Amino acid sequence: MAYTLESLKEKILEMHPEISKHDLGVEISFSAEKDAYLVTFRRKNAELTTHLEKKDADECMNGIKCVYLGVQVAQFIRNFDEKETFGRSAA
Repeated sequence: MAYTLESLKEKILEMHPEISKHDLGVEISFSAEKDAYLVTFRRKNAELTTHLEKKDADECMNGIKCVYLGVQVAQFIRNFDEKETFGRSAA
């Protein structure tokens, strides 16, 4: 299945609206070494990266929600929120 990195990003944002809701930036690249997509989430100066297997990316493009990526998104949101909360209380 052929698709662009931008179309994969758009599909991920469509399937996981919590990404935009929590103001996360998303960048996607392909790692030939890992034979997987690298999905990087950013908010302010924090950054977290996960990988998305080609099979999962193909399913995502076919409208099948990737449970693994959804779990990672939820965990990243918690991590970003905790970091910001801790940063504010420590200051």
